[in-house]
Amino acid sequence: MTELSELGLSSYEEKVYRALLVTGAVTATELSDISDVPKGRIYDVLNGLEARKLIRTQSNDPKQYVAVQPETVVERLLAERTYELTQEWNRYQERAETVRSSLLPTPPTESSFWHGSLGSDEMSTAFQQHMRTAEDFVHAVIGTPYENSTWETFQTEIEALFEGANSGVTVDLLLSEKVVTELPDRFPRLIDKRSVDVTVRTIPDVVLSFDVIDQVETTIDLPHPVSGDDRIGVVGIKDSKVVKEFERYFQQLWANGDPLL
Repeated sequence: MTELSELGLSSYEEKVYRALLVTGAVTATELSDISDVPKGRIYDVLNGLEARKLIRTQSNDPKQYVAVQPETVVERLLAERTYELTQEWNRYQERAETVRSSLLPTPPTESSFWHGSLGSDEMSTAFQQHMRTAEDFVHAVIGTPYENSTWETFQTEIEALFEGANSGVTVDLLLSEKVVTELPDRFPRLIDKRSVDVTVRTIPDVVLSFDVIDQVETTIDLPHPVSGDDRIGVVGIKDSKVVKEFERYFQQLWANGDPLL
């Protein structure tokens, strides 16, 4: 490989250009004989070199070709290669980004996240919509972070839980003892007036608040990393293995609970 070929000239193009540097202005036919480039290819080669401004025509009767000065040719070839390499670099950058993205873990498609603090209107609406998906039962565990807040803080969510439930749905509600101490005296009446069948039990401690609906979906409260009496949001998961594990955990806690109502 010669220097000119490394800069982007084919073997025929290099033969023609080097010949023109020696001969000066010549016709295509003469150049074909001098450079050993076949007559069937000479015009394609000359047209390509002229389009790249590496040679030029000097006269038209007959048409003669001359070489552009080597310094100018080298600069133009270098500019072409720079552009080509830049395009190639950009292509590799795009390909690398595609590969990088494909190698990253894919987030579960059967999950969602609702951002909202305790007692917020947006979370009340989310809980209502969530409860409407239940057809058979809801198993709910309420502890941290509710037990660090007042009844007024999460009252709207508790009410939304029952208001969103369809008639005929069974609700098993397991509360930590700290949550029970915050319940108002009217809490039994709040339960009794609901159209759903509600059973409430209590246990001393609850590490995590969550619920399971029809063994189809579970939602898990994510405690706030800074504020211990609040949460950052709720994650909903429909992965069957995860839901089954939380249902099993609920049954263990429920078996150790004491009836509250």
